[in-house]
Amino acid sequence: MTDEDQQHREDFLAEDQLPLGGAGRKLRDARERAGLDLAQVSAETRIPERHLKVIEEGDFSKLPARTYAVGFSRSYARLVGLDEKKIAAEVREELTASGNAGVERHDRLEPGDPARVPSRGLAWAAAGAVLLLIAGGFSFYRTYLAPGAGPGSLIEQERVVAAEAGQSQPAPDRSAETASAGPAGEVVFTALEEGVWARFYDGDGNRLFEKEMAVGEEFAVPADASEPRIWTGRPDAFAITIGGSPVPKLANEDQIMRDVAIDARSLLARAGDDAHSPPSGVETGIVDNSST
Repeated sequence: MTDEDQQHREDFLAEDQLPLGGAGRKLRDARERAGLDLAQVSAETRIPERHLKVIEEGDFSKLPARTYAVGFSRSYARLVGLDEKKIAAEVREELTASGNAGVERHDRLEPGDPARVPSRGLAWAAAGAVLLLIAGGFSFYRTYLAPGAGPGSLIEQERVVAAEAGQSQPAPDRSAETASAGPAGEVVFTALEEGVWARFYDGDGNRLFEKEMAVGEEFAVPADASEPRIWTGRPDAFAITIGGSPVPKLANEDQIMRDVAIDARSLLARAGDDAHSPPSGVETGIVDNSST
């Protein structure tokens, strides 16, 4: 080899900064054989072009850290069809030879394939999915686990309005109607206001239902309940129907009522009695109809 050829070879190596047979040279040769440019490799691996150039030059000290040198080289090798484990081992050897060995245990923290890192759009989509899941869970809780905590259905509201409309009219003489009507049909109590407390129980004191009822919330007295009764301080806040037909309220003002019989026969009897009873002042206290 002439002196001129030797000088040309040294200039070529100095310009490319690629050690013969080094990992960077192998990666570049594989890229060129695949017909790819650095921009295409960067788009596929999501590794910045400036880092790809440093890798191909074999100047790994210019990368942020040893872990980046090894991890990026593995991703690059995988794209161009080289053995990523062999390329990673060669990069470590070159780092050690150049005095950039670092702490070996840090290799466990080598970044994986950058192409597998979720994009920003995917991250936002995942966040949106989490919010939808939370909203769905809250809706499920309000609907199924805490009935009555939210606004009632339109059907319930219509029933309440109809019941209130029936109670706002002057009570006609229903004595004949009461006498002919039999104690048949489901007895339903509907709360006309928010937070109306009531306890429903049978003649043996067994509790059938107890809570602060939401406006529009209903309680249907079980057909097999023995001598069902009510205890409440707001008898005026309940609309009552028997078989879908409204009957008078237990009272028109708030007062404590306890042990009031609420089976269909007793309610129809109260309606007949109220139709013939003269108006009287409101009497507060405990109303005991246990003898009914």
